[in-house]
Amino acid sequence: MALFLEFLTQQWHLAGALLVVVVLLVMHEMRKSGPSLSPQQAINLVNAERGVFLDLRDAADYKQGHIADALHIPATKLAERLSELEKYRERPVILVCKMGQQAAAAGKQLKANKFEKVYKMSGGMMEWGNLQLPTVS
Repeated sequence: MALFLEFLTQQWHLAGALLVVVVLLVMHEMRKSGPSLSPQQAINLVNAERGVFLDLRDAADYKQGHIADALHIPATKLAERLSELEKYRERPVILVCKMGQQAAAAGKQLKANKFEKVYKMSGGMMEWGNLQLPTVS
C-alpha cells in the first residue's frame, strides 16, 4: 500500500488523467442509453407528451405490482418484441426496471433502433415504491 501511495504522489498527473478518462467514459456510456429521470419527471413527461412506461422486469415482478398502463416487455425479450413499440417511436419511452440497472442496456438497444426519446427512470420500481406512488397488480 505504501508503494501505491508513493506512486500516486510521484505520478499524480497520470493518476489524474486516468480518473478523467474513467469519468468521461462513464458519462459517455450513460448518454448513449438516454438521460435519467426521477419518477416525478417521468410522470410529467408521460402526461405532457403522451409517453409510455416500458417495464423491463420479469413476469413475476411485474405481476406483484407495476405502473398503471405500463407496457411489459422483459429485458431479455426486448430485441424480438421491438415491433410492439413502433407506435411509440416518436413519443417518450420511459424504461423501468427493478432498481434502474437493466434500463441502460435496453436504452442503448432502443437508441440503436432509431428511438429518439428514450429515458431511464432512476431508481426503478424500488424508488417508485419508496415514494409511495401507486401501482396496480
